[in-house]
Amino acid sequence: MEELKNRGKNREERHKERWDPFQLNPIGAEKEQKRRCFQLAQYLVAVIVGIAVLTSAVVAKGSLLVLSTLSSPKSMRSPKEKQFYMLMLVFCLVCPNFLVFIKSLWKCAFKSFVQPNLKTMSFICAIECLVSIGTSILVLVVMPQFDVLTNLFISGGVSIMSALLQITFQLQAETWKIIFPICSLILTCAGYSLLGIDYYVRVSSFVDSQSADCFIYVGIGILASLLVSLCWWENPMQATNRLQDTLSELDGFRDFVFVISSILRIIVIGAVYLFHHVLIENSISWSDFNLKSEDWELLQVGLVLFFLQAFCSAACHWFGVVACKIHAVRMSFALPLCCTGPSVLLLGLILFITQAQKLDGAQRESITEFCEGLFFLSQKNTTPVILVELTRSMCRTSLNSYYLQWPFSMLALEGVCMWSGVVTCTYYVWKIKVQRIERTSQLFVRRLYESAFIDLSLLLNTKMKVSRARNQESQDNIQNCVLYLCATMWHETYDEMLKILTSMFRLDRYRGDPKEEHKDCFDFECHIYVDDGFMTEKDTGKRLVNSYVNDLTQVVIEVYRVFTNKEPDDVSIVETPYGGRLVFVMPEGNMLYIHLKDKGLIRNKKRWSQIMYMYYLLGWKGYIAKNPQTKRQNNLCRESLISLDGEIFLMPQYDNDNKRRLISDDNVYILALDGDTDFQPKAVILLVDRLRMYENVGAACGRIHPTGMGPMVWYQKFEYAVGHWLQKTAEHVFGSVLCSPGCFSLFRASALMDDNVLKRYTTTATRAAEYVQYDQGEDRWLCTLLLQQGWRVEYNAASDAYTNSPQEFKEFYNQRRRWGPSTLANTLDLLHSGAETVKRNSSISRLYIFYQMFTVGSSILGPASVTLMVAGAFQFVFKIAGTLSIVIASIPPVFYIIICFIAKPNNQITIAAIMSVLYAFLMTASLFSIIGDMVVQGTFLTPTGVFLVSMTIMYLVTAILHPEEFGMIIYGLMYFICIPSGYLLLTIYSLVNMHIVTWGTRESNKGGTEIKKNHNILCDRNCRLCCWDMKLQITQETENLMIQQITGQTGHKASPPPITAVETNQQAASNVEPQADTNKAAEQEGKKPLTDKDRRELKVFDTISKNTDDSVEKQSISTSPSDDDDDDDDDEYDDKQDSEDLPISEWVNPVKEEFLKKLNFANLKRNLKEQIRYSLRNKNQEDVCEELILMLTDTLSGQLYGVGPEDVLTESQLEELQQELTEQARRTLKTSRMERLEKKVKRAIEKTLTAPQVQKLEEDEHDFWRKLLERYLKPIVDTKAHLEEVTRELKSLRNKAVFLYFIVNVLWVVATFFLQAIGNDVISIKIPKYYSNGTLSGDNLKVEPLSLMFLFSFAILLLVQFIAMLYHRVYTLIHVVSYRSTEKDYKSKDDDEDDDLTLENHHTSGLSITSDDL
Repeated sequence: MEELKNRGKNREERHKERWDPFQLNPIGAEKEQKRRCFQLAQYLVAVIVGIAVLTSAVVAKGSLLVLSTLSSPKSMRSPKEKQFYMLMLVFCLVCPNFLVFIKSLWKCAFKSFVQPNLKTMSFICAIECLVSIGTSILVLVVMPQFDVLTNLFISGGVSIMSALLQITFQLQAETWKIIFPICSLILTCAGYSLLGIDYYVRVSSFVDSQSADCFIYVGIGILASLLVSLCWWENPMQATNRLQDTLSELDGFRDFVFVISSILRIIVIGAVYLFHHVLIENSISWSDFNLKSEDWELLQVGLVLFFLQAFCSAACHWFGVVACKIHAVRMSFALPLCCTGPSVLLLGLILFITQAQKLDGAQRESITEFCEGLFFLSQKNTTPVILVELTRSMCRTSLNSYYLQWPFSMLALEGVCMWSGVVTCTYYVWKIKVQRIERTSQLFVRRLYESAFIDLSLLLNTKMKVSRARNQESQDNIQNCVLYLCATMWHETYDEMLKILTSMFRLDRYRGDPKEEHKDCFDFECHIYVDDGFMTEKDTGKRLVNSYVNDLTQVVIEVYRVFTNKEPDDVSIVETPYGGRLVFVMPEGNMLYIHLKDKGLIRNKKRWSQIMYMYYLLGWKGYIAKNPQTKRQNNLCRESLISLDGEIFLMPQYDNDNKRRLISDDNVYILALDGDTDFQPKAVILLVDRLRMYENVGAACGRIHPTGMGPMVWYQKFEYAVGHWLQKTAEHVFGSVLCSPGCFSLFRASALMDDNVLKRYTTTATRAAEYVQYDQGEDRWLCTLLLQQGWRVEYNAASDAYTNSPQEFKEFYNQRRRWGPSTLANTLDLLHSGAETVKRNSSISRLYIFYQMFTVGSSILGPASVTLMVAGAFQFVFKIAGTLSIVIASIPPVFYIIICFIAKPNNQITIAAIMSVLYAFLMTASLFSIIGDMVVQGTFLTPTGVFLVSMTIMYLVTAILHPEEFGMIIYGLMYFICIPSGYLLLTIYSLVNMHIVTWGTRESNKGGTEIKKNHNILCDRNCRLCCWDMKLQITQETENLMIQQITGQTGHKASPPPITAVETNQQAASNVEPQADTNKAAEQEGKKPLTDKDRRELKVFDTISKNTDDSVEKQSISTSPSDDDDDDDDDEYDDKQDSEDLPISEWVNPVKEEFLKKLNFANLKRNLKEQIRYSLRNKNQEDVCEELILMLTDTLSGQLYGVGPEDVLTESQLEELQQELTEQARRTLKTSRMERLEKKVKRAIEKTLTAPQVQKLEEDEHDFWRKLLERYLKPIVDTKAHLEEVTRELKSLRNKAVFLYFIVNVLWVVATFFLQAIGNDVISIKIPKYYSNGTLSGDNLKVEPLSLMFLFSFAILLLVQFIAMLYHRVYTLIHVVSYRSTEKDYKSKDDDEDDDLTLENHHTSGLSITSDDL
């Protein structure tokens, strides 16, 4: 209700100013709010993870202590039991090494294998062997000799080497902090000393008949602890810049080293076990390993303890990594791990106190009598084994002394020293701060964890200095990045344009002022590239922007009003060699560029727009950033402007270019968008995280949601959901995503600029296969080039974007007609270069290539599989024979193939639509028949039933794991009944029409009348051209490159010469007249045949017309440039300078007049209010702000009395109004004693009255565009012979592809047919039939081998994808939680701003800009 009132209040305010107060309010324009539920969920997840870390660490440590106690020679268990428990201890040590071996082997197989350096590998393996020797001796030899408390405390000594190295290399950021490792070393040595003293007292006091050989084990234990402490030698070494070459080299083949070292460690563990217990102790009886039925309790206890220790240690390691990734290092990582030792001790004491009462000896008067009584309890089967042994182990301490019990305090003090030594040694863990989804390799030095010391292992393994992270000691920031949002438009509707503009303005609001730092450390620009943005007016022959561009300008104005309640402030109109450009400063100061492409001057279609912005943003802007001294600036006055809050600063486009100098290409990203994409800032930031954290990631895509209404959209919703849920996640987990969709994908600049990527991407298709691969699916081809160069493409499921999908059957079929062959061509290209790609790309392995081969094979066999499925439906529904059902099911596909070869595409689609409806009825009947058959047979345990039920369960579970998308499961039924249409008819249509390389979608042009008029102009001018045009009208004009060239040339001839200088008058922008029309000269040229030289001249957008071979008279351009004089300073750029109006193109004035509407009475009043409010937005300026608004609006109304609300003010009216408003503001501020705000208010008034600018393109950039067009983007003129040759090649390629598909699928169908004909009794696989309750029916189910094999293969593929989805879901959750913890909170500024007149710009080498410069 409150929202309705606010909207009504705003509408009433607008109604006071104009008679048209109604406006659009796009969904999502409101500010994003931090939802409390997400904050609570984040804290809840952090608490749960912290509890999981603590619980798993306590259980893992406790289980190990219990096993060491049960296997002790001093325990009261039998030798057989001790031997078995000792074996479980061995398995506990082997388990983490085995897991690392499996993971490293997986990465070597699925990722990449790098040839190791033998010297480095030998060094690492030697250290690993020493560590394994120390761990084995400490756990298998020493710990069984000690009591449980000593075993708990002695493990703290493994931090001694880390402390020693920290002291040696002085790794502390602050000098005084060296006291921490010094204290750790002292405390650890003190703990060892107390250990020796404690055992000396025990021997002297005859505690539990302690013998003197215990000192040997004490010494061995200390030595073993030193060897174990070598495990984390890399941590101090990587923190200091020592051995960098070795460590960096090791990172390249670490996986292979872990494969070898884990095997060596397992061998060493087994060798130590056998050496000690066979050769020294001789305590192994091999016959005792043969456990019998009476040993069930022994087996149960031992296996439970082993699984608890192995599972909990692995879980503790994983949860610890998660805690760091979700920014809960202190609460969920450091605190639980540091409390693990005390928690184990506390838990043991609680169990002892609560459970000791159950022991018979609990009633004894002294501890010594109690301990003596435990011997008799060991003979009773009713007594808990573990409780008795732990209690017996405690009785081996000084508590059981007949003489002195105070030495027990030394044992307690030993524990305090050891624990304190670990805490002080790992003090740095409490201080580190990590980024979102920080890489595990950046968090921890080693992938391997030590299960015997899981808490200490995680603490000591945490990197002392996390690379690229922001920490409190150094204040190092994460790398800044520059983000270019590039949207390509092609005939979008008004509502679709509204989506992309709203998304861009949302990101502008999220980023805020580009002069201020942002926690996500990024700057961005928005670029929109409009294809086919111009038309030729029939009556006048003028070259104007078409209706799509007019809609786009209206959308920009409308969205600007929604976000700021006023008109756009800084608007520039620029003529360019490719057409034109509109430049806007968005509300927060970020830049929006709209590039209008004239298809007569530059190539059309999306791929060429991508090449255009890649060369401009990466090539040209990158060159300028690296060579700022080469920039020739002839328009310095526009580099500075007045910001919304009244400060003077460099225009954001120049400021971003300056920032780019300090940023490498690795941190420059391009976000490729479609003209109808809708996204939130969160989606962009999550993609940026992927590229920022993983240097080998060249591109990342998000979850694409199709929008729209109707059955076709419902089908696509489930299709997209399944494709992202299962297929893309499997590609991400097992290798690399093959296609990053062009509607919402983030690309790394250095990846695009790599060899054989962007340069290869500019290739013009000349052969049939190139037309299919290059132009029909440009986003997939670009990803293929990235993969072949060694870059990885990733998928982020939490990055949501919404785009319009085809709603009509025809549009959908035409879209997939492009996508299908392109997907197959690019996948086959990748498989063909598989061997080379595997060598270059660490994310792609031979197994992954095999996986893709399997998926491609499945897709090729798709039509045959659907045909057989339809045959099964005939068999189920109509109860006909299997062979006959196959024949009947094969008739419609064959019929449709013939139709596609002889009918026109539109008729093909119409017939496909009719057949799709018939197939849908059949599939519906088949579904219910299958269900009915399972009911009749009383079981679903048939191949078809099991497959259907398992598929349903799998999709249901998958949907549950995507709670925000659970509703997609509803469209699954629509997807099921449309399977024949999507996988049979659509495949046939795509293959047979492969030779058609038109776009197929968005071909209906709102400006169609203008295009038609343009054709009429050609016919009127040149009959020969007209005949040519009519001859090629067979294909659609928008895709015929030859017609585009002719149209563009004619339109260009009809346009006047371009602008050659800047119109710098900021107020008088409404009365600029175009120069003399040059249509007569153009018509004269149009009557002559076009020569090659004529075409070259028409394509080059220059400032001076050239002579042709026919001696056409030159056109002179009258200009008044500033001659070489002494006034090269600020006077040269004075806003009031007198100069003649320079010739501008005809399209400029109509566009300019649209933006001049900001200078009418209604808009001026609203703009002035908002400018004042924004300039004085601090809370302590609210009173004077409202007073100023009241006084200035009254002055405005008085000055413009009698002026209509829609009338645009003249230059004289603007000048007079500015003087009156400035004077009124000065008086009001003086009365309020706020004179210091006068300059801010004055700037706000000037900004309100500023007119849009007509600018000249800078000389060097103009030269860049001219050369780029000539080299890569000039419109293609294909000869008739070439077009006929390409058409012939395309049809030949089509015939080969159709033949291949046809043969493969026919062979599959024929094989199944003959198996049916031979009969199930002869060739079949018999499967026992079970009822639903699990009982055997006695009958057998007979299944064909081929069908079962295909069904089984498909089920395995789905299962693999399902497992990958589970893995991906977990890490998506981690990323979302970590993002929510750093999400931006929109808050109003409370601090008073600096009113200094000079603002230092940190990117201009000491240059300062003052208000006098204006």
